[in-house]
Amino acid sequence: MIPAFTNVAAYRFVGLDDIASMRPAYQEICRRLGLVGTILLAPEGINLFLAGSQPGVARFLDWLRSDPRLRDIEVKTSYSDEVAFKRMLVKLKKEIITMRMPLIKPESSRAPSVDGKTLKRWLDGGHDDSGRPVVVMDTRNAFEADVGTFEGAIDYRIGKFTEFPQAVAARTAELGDKTVVTFCTGGIRCEKAAIYMKDIGFRHVYQLDGGILKYFEEVGGAHFQGDCFVFDHRTALSAELEPTKSVQCFACRAVVTPGDQLSPLYVMGSSCPRCAGP
Repeated sequence: MIPAFTNVAAYRFVGLDDIASMRPAYQEICRRLGLVGTILLAPEGINLFLAGSQPGVARFLDWLRSDPRLRDIEVKTSYSDEVAFKRMLVKLKKEIITMRMPLIKPESSRAPSVDGKTLKRWLDGGHDDSGRPVVVMDTRNAFEADVGTFEGAIDYRIGKFTEFPQAVAARTAELGDKTVVTFCTGGIRCEKAAIYMKDIGFRHVYQLDGGILKYFEEVGGAHFQGDCFVFDHRTALSAELEPTKSVQCFACRAVVTPGDQLSPLYVMGSSCPRCAGP
């Protein structure tokens, strides 16, 4: 049976000086095509998570790529039987991912990247193509990493991305001359993170191109433990890019996985086992 909904995630760092006029056009086409989700527009680029029918999503992407600035935007796709979002929002932001480091400008200077197949090969052997030891660094929030992450990943247990610069800067000596590959869900946070790390002196740092979701597309779940948290009502995706049975409380961000011990109230759907919220 073909799933009812197509879900897409995409971002692109590119200079956008007309976001105020872009917003109503994006709102209208999403309304017309019956799409739901979130689109963030900022001077540094676009970040989007959308769900809808396959024809509707395809028509939106054709329209999106008619803008020369977004012609090469890459999309991660998954499918579900239930809609992943409840409404459609188009927001104007200062940054498409908040870091509060104004000198970091991904739209003009990208960090080096590795694709999923290359990272798997490096992790298989424990070193990169130059023989340097390889470590992977999770740039996501702690509650996301708790759902699933790469084996042996560095996890600074941050509560929000703005905490990452201080966390990594305080620990540069620990990494020595190793090759560091930053990763996140779809690539946007690890791209900014890698640029920042290069700026503070890391010599061998890469971003995982397309993040965990693209890695799953290319090589499956090799070297990854658990599932990938996503910011929608599916909560998490497996290495096969299918929704799991994990459930997130949208009040406290707690994530309950199938192996957790649930209270009777939670099993009945009455409350979150951690915050007692809905």
